[in-house]
Amino acid sequence: MKSKINKCYIIAEAGLNHNGSLEIAKQLIDVAFDAGANAVKFQKRTVDILATKETLEANDDRFPEFGSTYREIREYLEFDFEQYIELKQYSESKGLDFIVTAFDKVAVDFLLEVGVDVFKLASHSLTNFDLLEYLSQHKKQTILSTGMAELDEIDRAVEIFKNNNCPLSLMHCVSAYPTPLDECNILMMHNLKQRYDLPTGYSGHELGFLPSIVAVSMGAELIERHYTLDKSLVGFDHKMSLSSEELKMMVSDIRMVEKIQGDGKKQVSSTEWITRKKYHVSAVSSNKINAGEILLEECITYKNPGTGIPKKDAHLILGKKAKKLIPENTLLNSKMFE
Repeated sequence: MKSKINKCYIIAEAGLNHNGSLEIAKQLIDVAFDAGANAVKFQKRTVDILATKETLEANDDRFPEFGSTYREIREYLEFDFEQYIELKQYSESKGLDFIVTAFDKVAVDFLLEVGVDVFKLASHSLTNFDLLEYLSQHKKQTILSTGMAELDEIDRAVEIFKNNNCPLSLMHCVSAYPTPLDECNILMMHNLKQRYDLPTGYSGHELGFLPSIVAVSMGAELIERHYTLDKSLVGFDHKMSLSSEELKMMVSDIRMVEKIQGDGKKQVSSTEWITRKKYHVSAVSSNKINAGEILLEECITYKNPGTGIPKKDAHLILGKKAKKLIPENTLLNSKMFE
């Protein structure tokens, strides 16, 4: 992953919002690039082993444009090997990292052959310890969402990756679609960071993107958000996804938050110096000082502007002789004394 130091890594989650169309998938990649995201992410399932035969063959009338059974719908949304190669190459030509969520071991092998270097695991895979073990043995950078999980389950998942010396990042996530704002629980992100000492971020499913901005302001190192070309399209995730313009706004706001956060170092900025020179106080003669007279504390008062000698540097002139007459209420400087 190619995020800059102290910059949040932003994943544009195309997911299934391509609706099985390679052309729409490429348009989504274009949107991610235009928005300024770091990566684009898709999803890979092996439909035959996704669910029981009964579940796969059950009638499903949610998206008749895709099919009439759960299997048909899922198969409609899957890309083949050559299409994945094309999407990966197209993403990388735009300077975007190409990330894919693997939902099973066969999908892991498929994506390894495609050449995927960064994997995502969805929240509902967190307790699929066999899948976690299999993927972590390949030591590919992995991002794991933690929605619907209990802490002991996350403990076990993290342990698997650490035991296999596989790089891992964690995403706080609430698996509610859409997530009510009062259930986002962004503070949990801090708990994950403290408990596991791993790169940690937020994968949001809320309407809009305010919690994602809040998460970045609280130190999120990664942000993942679904987005779509059109919220009115048929499909699983369009309605709770960001529009193209919202994605661009979110990225822009995140980058602004990073500027606002700064580097945490205390220093007087160039713009502050302008104000400081106007309003800080400097040494000023409190009375007339004759030529040859020794400058004493009682001869000095402190007033605006701040372009002269501050109190902390008064020792540079105290006890020295005035070279010539200094009128009362004069801004003092070291060239007046010897």
